[in-house]
Amino acid sequence: MKLATTAKLPKKTSAKVNDPDNPAWTEGMLGAPVLKRGRGPQATPTKVLTSVRLDADILEFFKSQGAGYQSRINAALRMELERNLSGRPSPTTRKRLVA
Repeated sequence: MKLATTAKLPKKTSAKVNDPDNPAWTEGMLGAPVLKRGRGPQATPTKVLTSVRLDADILEFFKSQGAGYQSRINAALRMELERNLSGRPSPTTRKRLVA
């Protein structure tokens, strides 16, 4: 028959030990709580998360110029969009040309 063994209880120590070199923290020492979560309100309109397939050499070109390559790709696409929109007639002008 096996004898049951019991673990020894931990040694009881006083939780309030006064140490002048290491005083207990007080609310005044901690200061006011700082609650900061998330990014907060956006200064500019948020961008849309999407997936675009680019040729490897195009992506390598923009990445080789350093950090911010996605913003540079966005700027290049915006320039192309503005170039194409400025050269095209408006839809109302197009109707007058066709008629």
